[in-house]
Amino acid sequence: MGPRTAVSPSKEVKCRGQGGARRRSSSDGSRYSQRGAGLANNASSSSSTTVLFNPKSVLKRPVSTEELQRPGGPYIRKTFTIVGDAVGWGFVVRGNRPCHIQAVEPCGPAAAAGMKVCQFVVSVNRTNVLHLDYRTVSHLILTGPRTLVMEVMEETEN
Repeated sequence: MGPRTAVSPSKEVKCRGQGGARRRSSSDGSRYSQRGAGLANNASSSSSTTVLFNPKSVLKRPVSTEELQRPGGPYIRKTFTIVGDAVGWGFVVRGNRPCHIQAVEPCGPAAAAGMKVCQFVVSVNRTNVLHLDYRTVSHLILTGPRTLVMEVMEETEN
């Protein structure tokens, strides 16, 4: 899931330590697949693989870049260093000014670094991306180095 390189959806990589398989999504993240539990299976489906197309946003409400940058606001800044593996970085970026993390693969490098769904992307490799759409942000990630430094804003627990 997430920014991906061009590998077909049928490619699998074993998830270290959990026995599951990581499955590839298309490079724009519009198609995910997950094997096994966690997603509702269609009763008419005989396959154990569930595929979602264009999932709805995980955000509870729209957030502006101004709200994210407001001093004393309900957001804290976090920085992650993510080293991509043979499949990618293990997350999906969506949204438009600001972008957010739509999905994180449980066995992927992003999850291991501490990335979570609903975080807002502030910078990619020290480039401010608050005013960019997800396609541009994904392009920056895909064309950058294998080691990714990302700053995100996460809503504080109230």
